[in-house]
Amino acid sequence: MKTFYDVQQLLKRFGSFIYTGHRLGDIELMMDEVRQLYTDNLIQADEFQKAVLILRAEQNKFQ
Repeated sequence: MKTFYDVQQLLKRFGSFIYTGHRLGDIELMMDEVRQLYTDNLIQADEFQKAVLILRAEQNKFQ
């Protein structure tokens, strides 16, 4: 997992499609979804860490 698109595909595997039309809002919702997947033991720790780093980097582009 290397890109924002890869994180979207990860969420898509679990039936989560996030698009609000507001990029920062999307990132926040995706972050919540990734945390929930990790909490529910549906993704591994390494997937969680990579996804969070990618989402934070994307978030920093807009702040």
